[in-house]
Amino acid sequence: MSYTNATPVLRVSDYQRAKAFYMDVLGFEVKQEAGEPVTGFGIYRAGQAQLFLIAWNGPEAAYENWRVYLYPENFAATVDKIKATGTAIKGPTVTEYGMREVEVTDPDGNVLCLGEDAG
Repeated sequence: MSYTNATPVLRVSDYQRAKAFYMDVLGFEVKQEAGEPVTGFGIYRAGQAQLFLIAWNGPEAAYENWRVYLYPENFAATVDKIKATGTAIKGPTVTEYGMREVEVTDPDGNVLCLGEDAG
């Protein structure tokens, strides 16, 4: 088997709040939305990265690690832009596997990691 890509699906409790976070803080653009009578699903892209947001109010297994790992084209500029929005950032740290990383948590508690080669 072979795959060309994978897209994370993030569950969010308030779709409009999540939409604003991913667009205004992380620079994603809406490519498609759906839902009746209220929009509750969206496909978002930023460069080559894609993710799905879906409104979800049901239970979910507890998970405190990353839901998404993003590779910004310009790590420092992206981190600076996120900081300028007032969003808390954990890091940067340099890992034992050679990546410089920061963590950002969205309004629903989904942890996102942004990384670049530390070399």
